Amino acid sequence: MTETPQRTRPLRVLAAMSGGVDSAVAAARAAEAGHDVTGVHLALSANPQSFRTGARGCCTIEDSRDARRAADVIGIPFYVWDLADRFREDVVEDFVAEYEAGRTPNPCLRCNEKIKFAALLDKALALGFDAVCTGHYAQVILREDGVRELHRASDMAKDQSYVLGVLDDRQLAHAMFPLGDTVTTKDEIRAEAERRGLAVAKKPDSHDICFIADGDTQGFLANRLGKAEGDIVDEAGNRLGTHEGAYGYTIGQRKGLRIGTPAPDGKPRYVLDISPVNNTVTVGPAEALDVDALRAIKPRWCGAAPTGPGTYTAQLRAHGGETGVRAELVDGALDVTFTEPVRGVAPGQAIVLYDGTRVVGSATIASTTRATAGAA
Repeated sequence: MTETPQRTRPLRVLAAMSGGVDSAVAAARAAEAGHDVTGVHLALSANPQSFRTGARGCCTIEDSRDARRAADVIGIPFYVWDLADRFREDVVEDFVAEYEAGRTPNPCLRCNEKIKFAALLDKALALGFDAVCTGHYAQVILREDGVRELHRASDMAKDQSYVLGVLDDRQLAHAMFPLGDTVTTKDEIRAEAERRGLAVAKKPDSHDICFIADGDTQGFLANRLGKAEGDIVDEAGNRLGTHEGAYGYTIGQRKGLRIGTPAPDGKPRYVLDISPVNNTVTVGPAEALDVDALRAIKPRWCGAAPTGPGTYTAQLRAHGGETGVRAELVDGALDVTFTEPVRGVAPGQAIVLYDGTRVVGSATIASTTRATAGAA
């Protein structure tokens, strides 16, 4: 028999409240389960007006006020903690540096690793809290032998375990996800919030990067890195057009290439490679995006590291499906071979390994091997 942390003894719980409906309901459920809950909203910008407005549910002044109102309704203490400097250094600057290096980062995953379950958790433990509670859809399962495991949410349609794959066993020991073990639609979560009197019940979800106010990632990067004109070339090195910064492109991108010369076969072209060294973007046919292997670095394990080669399923994007893989740790890096070629895998992305519903761990993709030959 397994159990989740919220079914054990009452705990002192710090509930991270973004101002959205999920974190509000999670805090309410934790309090209803008998835990001693305190709400906290993270101020992640020195100038919150520069972040998204319009009730997006993450980082604005509006969100702070929404979180405070929710805490008042739940009947728990509430504080705002300023983590703007850590967020800028560990998430925003990392995001910019990764794009500048020709890689495609996931800032939500980095925020979970560096902010919510590092800076926030460390501060919570120092203040005597037992756990940090968030509105993520995932499960921490406590086995009979006392080992905790991270698993997918009961409802696969809402599962967010991919962006939590960076959590280690110490962090899992202090993590609580009250929404993860119930099969409910988002409409039902909103209905629950309404029954509880939470004004965020009808607040829209946030899907974009919270620190890019208008959703224009390329414009944000251009403002930070400046324009740097370079060539767009085909696989043979023929110049097809120009760009204003290689950092503005991602592997697999089709739109916005602005290539005047059509392909000989008339089919669309996709970004195959980004070279920051010579500021060149290489494009080609869709089939050239297929990869059959990759190497990933900086592995983080949700428990003990696996020994020897193993067979797993892998997820490569936050909203992507699973694919079968064989993986093995070699000289501190993760060598992965796919059972079938996959398309559009970009260095900088995270690969998360699963054993059934259990999250084994995560690593950052460093390079890929194309199914047609050669490495990206």
